[in-house]
Amino acid sequence: MIREWLVVISLVSGALFMLIASIGLHRLPDVYMRMHATTKAPTLGMFLMLTALCIHFFDLATVIKCVVIMSFIFLTTPVATHMISRAAHLMQVPKWKKTHRDDLEKAQQRNKEASHE
Repeated sequence: MIREWLVVISLVSGALFMLIASIGLHRLPDVYMRMHATTKAPTLGMFLMLTALCIHFFDLATVIKCVVIMSFIFLTTPVATHMISRAAHLMQVPKWKKTHRDDLEKAQQRNKEASHE
């Protein structure tokens, strides 16, 4: 009985995080904010859904597969997000008009100035 409730709570919570991510993807104004919404919430949502899967099918093979999938997601999501944001910045994708600071642009200017010296 408790296992079923844990599965339901994990699945519903994971689905809510996925819903939040899709709303963020639709409503946020620029690519950088959209990336934030589509990496943080879905990662937690997948973690919760895979946890529900491990609890429901409680055998060693399923748990190992879930742990491998979770590890893969946790390792690849930040790298992919970083690469996409770098590419967007290098392609000069427009930022939201209320963006106050751009640390990468400042770092690139410092590197350019240092290379000219």
